[in-house]
Amino acid sequence: MKRAIFPGTFDPFTIGHYSIVLRGLNFFDEIVIGIGVNQSKKTLFTIDKRLEIIQQAFANEPRVKVASYNSLTVDFALSVDAGFVLRGLRSVGDFEYERTIADANRKLTNVETVILFTEAEYSYISSTVVRDLYMFGKDISTFLPPNVKL
Repeated sequence: MKRAIFPGTFDPFTIGHYSIVLRGLNFFDEIVIGIGVNQSKKTLFTIDKRLEIIQQAFANEPRVKVASYNSLTVDFALSVDAGFVLRGLRSVGDFEYERTIADANRKLTNVETVILFTEAEYSYISSTVVRDLYMFGKDISTFLPPNVKL
């Protein structure tokens, strides 16, 4: 079985994230969405709320699982028997960071990184922007996966 993890903070999980996972299912038998616990990041939504949002989004897709982790991402991949890390890139600026991490992960564990480019209509969407809009009372429904309610 080809299993990948799709790691992130997902505060919140956006339509861009959703799109990457759906497209990733064309390459992998199963994707485990891993919500990383990062003590240095100030998040708006609790881990439980983020798990709930993602579970809502993929309620009808049994090949997508969701879990949280408090370790190195590559160690999380190994703990769920995933040989791949799925990542999405929005811009050239994301590339160097992702490449550095991918090279280190491959060297340490042979876990490969697969990168999908974000679809053009979602390239401007980031969790930070969506979170800011939400905090100021704006309607963010078009930035969230279908069937997700906050």
